[in-house]
Amino acid sequence: MNAKPPAASFGALGLPSGLVETLTGLGVTEPFPIQAATLPDALAGRDVLGRARTGSGKTLAFGLALLVRISGLRAESKRPLALVLVPTRELAQQVSDAMEPYAQTLGVRLATVVGGLSINRQQALLRTGVEVVVATPGRLTDLVSRRDCLLNHVRITVLDEADQMCDLGFLPQVSEILGQIPADGQRLLFSATLDRDVDQLVKDHLHDPVHASVDRASGSVTTMEHHVLNIHAADKYATATEIAARDGRVLMFLDTKAAVDQFTRHLRASGVRASALHSGKSQPQRTHTLGQFKDGEITVLVATNVAARGIHIDALDLVVNVDPPADAKDYLHRSGRTARAGESGRVVTLVTPNQRRDVNRMMSDAGIRPIVTQVRSGEEKLTAITGAKRPPTGTKTSGGNAPFRGIGTRPGRAGKETRKTAEARKAAEARAAARVRKSR
Repeated sequence: MNAKPPAASFGALGLPSGLVETLTGLGVTEPFPIQAATLPDALAGRDVLGRARTGSGKTLAFGLALLVRISGLRAESKRPLALVLVPTRELAQQVSDAMEPYAQTLGVRLATVVGGLSINRQQALLRTGVEVVVATPGRLTDLVSRRDCLLNHVRITVLDEADQMCDLGFLPQVSEILGQIPADGQRLLFSATLDRDVDQLVKDHLHDPVHASVDRASGSVTTMEHHVLNIHAADKYATATEIAARDGRVLMFLDTKAAVDQFTRHLRASGVRASALHSGKSQPQRTHTLGQFKDGEITVLVATNVAARGIHIDALDLVVNVDPPADAKDYLHRSGRTARAGESGRVVTLVTPNQRRDVNRMMSDAGIRPIVTQVRSGEEKLTAITGAKRPPTGTKTSGGNAPFRGIGTRPGRAGKETRKTAEARKAAEARAAARVRKSR
């Protein structure tokens, strides 16, 4: 069966008039490419396999079809009619927020089911009956095992960011969940990449799907600039601090929770309004931090890879990899936090000499040809690329505002010497003392 032609407009899809009015009222007047390509078949009940980069409008591509197809139906207690599976709490909330106004228009009840929040409240909500459940695999599995959520009435299933769910080890849980859903239901799978595990999900659970791909596999976009800034290791955090002090918001990625917390404390001590986001924070803390960043109360969000998916910030024009990501897939998903919905943005990666080979390989795998520049903190080139500025209180050298000396050292104290460095220092001091004695 061939795919239906792309939709020229939302009105041409035959959507309910109230839904079109809601779309127009929210400024959504023309479908994005992934929406135009998939909505006709999704509305017709076909299985859909969509590949599109993050930030391309996938949520409405599946969300509108799902809501229209179940509108007018009423779910029984604990038995939802549609399920949206996503890899992270943040993405679950983003999907729910995006769908909520259209669900209200159509009288469809929606529940978000994720870890980190009260399971008792989620149980109570499911007991009242909801048509759509947006869930992470772990929490949904818990609720299913307690028989607080039964999947035998699910008619439409969406797997969003399927590759990330597989990367995070959710494939067994996702397969088990899909095994409890009636096999004759509609399946919509969206993913930035269609690699081994995703391909297995498609083979096992989709039936004659319509394929829609609106981006190259690498996911790079013409509105996004990619920069590699070659720096000296000793200058890394001074450079990162000046970038953080820029005018406007910036999302900065570091590898570990400890590094994120330490760098955030340093930025605050330097007068920069920064906050940390990682898996060690409770869900209310993470939600509050994201709200502050979206509202501009903080200008710098320092994060681990937990923020690489599922966070939508309007007009975020700069993402900085203070620590380069481990692979091309992580790079593309971090990059996807900027240049969303057709807007422009820059992605900057700080690279020390011993990281250059790995970063070059990663960029090649991602299909990216970055602009490479050698910079130092305080240089005009750094400001031209990133908007870097001197931090408000960064010149202080005492009290709580001591200069940041890098990960693993205490503020205001030099890092611990290695044995080799200590021996070299002592030898130099001995030679200097000998010259002094000889000159007397």
